[in-house]
Amino acid sequence: MKILYLHQYFATPSSKSGTRSYEMAKRLVKNGHDVTFVTSSAYLSDEFSLKNGWNYLEIEGIKLHILNLNYSNNDGFIKRIFKFINFSIRSTFKALKIKSNVVFATSTPLTIAIPGLVYSKIKGKPLVFEVRDLWPELPIATGVIKNPLIISFARWLEKYTYRNSSRLVGLSPGMCDGIAQQGIPRSKITLATNSCDTELFDVDSIVGENYINSNFSFLNGRKLIVYTGTFGLINDVGYLVEIAKEAMNIAPELCFVAIGEGMEKEKVIEKASSAGVLNKNLYILPAVPKTEIVKILSAADLSLSLFGPIKEMWNNSANKLFDSLASQTPIAINYGGWQKEFILESKCGVVLDHRNYKSSVINIKDFLFDMKAYNLAKDSCRTLSYERFSRDIMAKKLENTILEACDD
Repeated sequence: MKILYLHQYFATPSSKSGTRSYEMAKRLVKNGHDVTFVTSSAYLSDEFSLKNGWNYLEIEGIKLHILNLNYSNNDGFIKRIFKFINFSIRSTFKALKIKSNVVFATSTPLTIAIPGLVYSKIKGKPLVFEVRDLWPELPIATGVIKNPLIISFARWLEKYTYRNSSRLVGLSPGMCDGIAQQGIPRSKITLATNSCDTELFDVDSIVGENYINSNFSFLNGRKLIVYTGTFGLINDVGYLVEIAKEAMNIAPELCFVAIGEGMEKEKVIEKASSAGVLNKNLYILPAVPKTEIVKILSAADLSLSLFGPIKEMWNNSANKLFDSLASQTPIAINYGGWQKEFILESKCGVVLDHRNYKSSVINIKDFLFDMKAYNLAKDSCRTLSYERFSRDIMAKKLENTILEACDD
């Protein structure tokens, strides 16, 4: 089967971003499908020498049409909107030149639906749309989108996309609920969460130990607690500054490291400096490729996934959480929703109170030094990563959904 795969942010393990599309496509190719991407250079690493305009590459049998389009997590909202529109228009024309049996479009941004819809209508091919975030609910809730005209258009596009897709994929139970609330039958919705790359992340502990000894000399025997992700408005990495400040007095045996980029990073650094924790028990480092995250998580005692107190964000399917499971690193989160429920149920980590920093530090310390609970969490991470959230399991769900769309 020929599959046209639309994703603005394709990335490989050498990139500094999530690799879901790469992993799904790799498995689809292995199963005999012809997969062609229309994407951008936004998260591709510098190892690919790209010229201006469109480029063509093949990576492990995956065909890629790549628009050289600079992008940064530090870009403001208006700048991002223009880049979304630019890519949406240009990718539509590029996609129409490609032959396929089905078009699969994955958000974000929501504007990726436009080339998918146009292709589906003109070519008469089924559209499968994957919802990675509930747009526009999330940007509206955070105040990023305020213009009533933009809000109205985004809500119309969301509903129109759902109703004109043969099948839809949601990355969390809450996302599937959000799709169903638009009047879509449950029979057309597939739950396929983010997943665990056990092949990449399940490495011998010596890999992490060697990396830490070479790069994290500041640890000095302290427990390593890492955040590896975006410093964005919704992530509230400033929370990490607050718990580091509390830990200075009540848990000096803890050391926090935040790795990544984003528009809020400089504010977090300034806050950490003012709080007196920067480069003492909180270290803020640049983003690194996923292949390096593997080594860091291998050595980490605890991994963090953080969000501000925005209920709409609780439906997310955080990559960093699944990477932690795959590396058998217990996870701590400071938000509610389905991830809180399965962490409490499976005992693979600890849930922190977003409003009580002192309590959060005590919970982390108690968890890390309770060897029975901690070892149970590591075992649970392994079980979840292989038996519930593996890449192969989610890729099979995705493949079945695409085949069902073509059989309608």
